[in-house]
Amino acid sequence: MIALASDHAGFPLKEEVKKYFETKGIAYKDYGTYNEDSVDYPVIVSYPCLDIQKGSADKGIFICGTGIGGSIAANKFNGIRAACVSEPFSARLTREHNDANVLCLGGRILSSEYALCIIDAFLNTEFSNDARHIKRINELKDIEESQR
Repeated sequence: MIALASDHAGFPLKEEVKKYFETKGIAYKDYGTYNEDSVDYPVIVSYPCLDIQKGSADKGIFICGTGIGGSIAANKFNGIRAACVSEPFSARLTREHNDANVLCLGGRILSSEYALCIIDAFLNTEFSNDARHIKRINELKDIEESQR
């Protein structure tokens, strides 16, 4: 299941993503926001991140104005590896190399068509399981542990 959320700036694109998921039969849960009234992205991004931590969701997609604020907020959660991506190549590599589990997109930057290409690259790419990438992810986990 994909955890999907946005702030007010990302709401219109989130609605397009939902339609796309429904046509593709991709399971998702919408964590809000549910309109274009101003909300604070750190609060909204916490909902999908907590469900990913619990194992209730496999991956997450968060959409705000640029994707930057959402990625900063999401990366505050242990076990979350969020990437702010603006093209499909980086979406593929962040899955292959970083095993990213949250994709952050800019609703004010991307067309819905291009955003869907990025989402496809992210969702259809597996982690490489290459030893050097596993080592680096484990180093990230060590940093998280040291901050507890």
